[in-house]
Amino acid sequence: MTTEMPQTKDWWKTRQVMILITLMLLREVASESIQYAMLEETERGTFVANLTKDLGLRVGELAARGARVVFKGNKQYLQLDSQTQDLVLNEKLDREELCGPTEPCVLPFRVLLKDPLQFYQAELRVMDINDHSPEFPAREVHLKIPEATAPGKIFPLKMAQDLDSGSHSIQSYTVSDNHHFHVVTRNRSDGKKFPELVLDRALDHEEQAQLRLTLTATDGGSPPRSGTIEIQILVLDMNDNAPEFDQEVYEVQVPENNPIGSLLITVSARDLDTGSFGEVSYVLFQDEDVNEPFEINAKTGEIRLRRPLDFEAFQFHHVDVEATDGGGLTGKCSIVIQVLDVNDNAPEVILSSLNSPIPENLPGIIVAVFSVSDADSENNQRVMCFIEDSLPFLLRHSVENFYTLETDGALDRESRAEYNITITATDLGTPRLTTQHTITVQVSDINDNAPDFIQTSYTLFVRENNSPALHIGTISATDSDSGSNAHITYSLLLPPENPQLALASLISINADNGQLFALRALDYESLQAFEFRVVASDQGSPALSSQVLVRVLVLDDNDNAPFVLYPLQNASAPCTELLPRAAEPGYLVTKVVAVDRDSGQNAWLSYQLLKATEPGLFTVWAHNGEVRTTRLLSERDAAKHKLLLLVKDNGEPPQSASVTLHVVLVDGFSQPYLPLPEVARDPVQEEDMLTLYLVIALASVSSLFLLSVLLFVGVRLCRRAREASLGVCSVPEGHFPGHLVDVSGTGTLSQSYQYEVCLRGDSGNGEFNFLKAINPNFPPLESEIKIENSPTLRNSFLFI
Repeated sequence: MTTEMPQTKDWWKTRQVMILITLMLLREVASESIQYAMLEETERGTFVANLTKDLGLRVGELAARGARVVFKGNKQYLQLDSQTQDLVLNEKLDREELCGPTEPCVLPFRVLLKDPLQFYQAELRVMDINDHSPEFPAREVHLKIPEATAPGKIFPLKMAQDLDSGSHSIQSYTVSDNHHFHVVTRNRSDGKKFPELVLDRALDHEEQAQLRLTLTATDGGSPPRSGTIEIQILVLDMNDNAPEFDQEVYEVQVPENNPIGSLLITVSARDLDTGSFGEVSYVLFQDEDVNEPFEINAKTGEIRLRRPLDFEAFQFHHVDVEATDGGGLTGKCSIVIQVLDVNDNAPEVILSSLNSPIPENLPGIIVAVFSVSDADSENNQRVMCFIEDSLPFLLRHSVENFYTLETDGALDRESRAEYNITITATDLGTPRLTTQHTITVQVSDINDNAPDFIQTSYTLFVRENNSPALHIGTISATDSDSGSNAHITYSLLLPPENPQLALASLISINADNGQLFALRALDYESLQAFEFRVVASDQGSPALSSQVLVRVLVLDDNDNAPFVLYPLQNASAPCTELLPRAAEPGYLVTKVVAVDRDSGQNAWLSYQLLKATEPGLFTVWAHNGEVRTTRLLSERDAAKHKLLLLVKDNGEPPQSASVTLHVVLVDGFSQPYLPLPEVARDPVQEEDMLTLYLVIALASVSSLFLLSVLLFVGVRLCRRAREASLGVCSVPEGHFPGHLVDVSGTGTLSQSYQYEVCLRGDSGNGEFNFLKAINPNFPPLESEIKIENSPTLRNSFLFI
């Protein structure tokens, strides 16, 4: 881009010099006017001229230089054929509408060449055809002629109107055959022909009181056209003096802004007769239609303005006034009314060409070519043009009434992309009239601004275990340019591949809108954060880009349950803790150690005792997992205890793990650790099973169960009472399990023991009296006999 700028500037400087040289030669070229002629009512598209040949240009030069045909008032009567570049008729022309009575009918125009700027003066003359017939202002006219009128008397008649011109206008008047009159065709000062009726033979009122004639107006067309009017003649008696005006021709000058009803002139005619034959009345013989802007007072001869005058439409008005006395005699005079120009037309700005948009970095560009005109005359027609001084544009006068609008230095689209330029045209009349014309110029963009990110860096958060293709954030950049220069695409600039972190598989970006997506589920425990760069590039030539750092932080989710480090929960090797019976309250039995792979509050652990063989004996501290005793141990406490603990984190929802502890009560730590017997049943589990059985039994066969229980209890009571009275205890059959815990501290029992259960016959609730070991090889102990005979210990449950 930097290498093309000097060449472009040199090209524009060269072009400016060529434009100035061309403008100096334009006046000589403009003085030579090319003339063309065309019949009116010719069909649109008719060939007028080979403009390339007439202007002495090369073939195709008109199109290459942007040729245009410019008429006054921005009309387009002619146009250039887009293929042949011939000058053709753009619309059907009506000479009478374009020029009215003006002859010749000439339409001046200019041929504008834009590159380089050049003008050619030309004229189109619209030739008349005989397409209008003569018309009289009325269908009939009435004349009163005294019978004493001498032959040779002339009676002026209203002339007919023909909108055509030249030879196609009215050439002669004729009257129908009669014995008294003939018609003479006269020429008026403005070239129009009017008829006069001439008396050939004296009239006789007694012989013929009325005559009816037909007046015919004929033009010079081929074939000729004509129009007629009926003349009613009333023969009067004895009026031998006709009215006579003071002047044959009156001249008056009237400003075009005279108010309606204002007095223009007063005409006066005298009649030497007396009585009714001497009373004169006035009437206008108007050349044009009934919309003529004048009216006359029939009695006083005052001519006043009936509607506004327009200098630009008609500069002169010719009016004929007829004075008629009471006897029917008439006199005639002419009035020439000159309309004076006043400054009542504001200047008109006609835009010939507009160059928009324009590049922002090139000075001295021709933005527009326009012309100014004013329908007034003299100083009222002289126009000055100017624009605002604060705009970076210059207004230069080109030739005649043409101006060029150019840039004054390079523009900056980012500072201002559009200019509304108001062209003010003021004439030099009194008072001055002003017209303003506003044109809008767009400034086209070049790629001189790189994309700019909204933030200097971005930090995005995504929670782990996210769904694939999750939208995690949007990176946004703006570009001060426009169009494709401001169309931004986004891409990832990943750091060199890390074998342990493949970012290309983690993140992707939408190239159109900068939306970032996580391609797969993230794991906080494996990856807490990563960063990369995003590149924003525009579509200019050459493309500009910028980068921004993006850091992604992975948020922890509570997706890991606590893991117990101690005691290990291994079913094949259960962990057993020893507790001395002499332990004080608060004695530390053990400490549960657990960890959580999560972080924050998801890793905050709390401990809870769910179940225990003896619920009131142990407690666990909620925050550190220490298991302690709550009271002193007694001889009645079971030797074996099973604790079920719950380790729970503080996540939402919380995760948990269970811990099972086995605690064995010992008299001292000198006793060896004995594993719990596999056949030993958990009292808690026993209680749960009994509850389940009880619910099922009660729900299904409650009546049968009650009956069976009553029968069974009755039989057993009777049997036990009989055996108690005989002093015989029942000995269970079969071998008793040998995997028992030695509570005396001597280790595993060397012999198998059996226990005898005895019930008192008078015991209604079936309580145990004692539990005695049975060994057939040894005699009974004295302590056994004492316990059996002791009434205070009959209802106690003892281990011997």
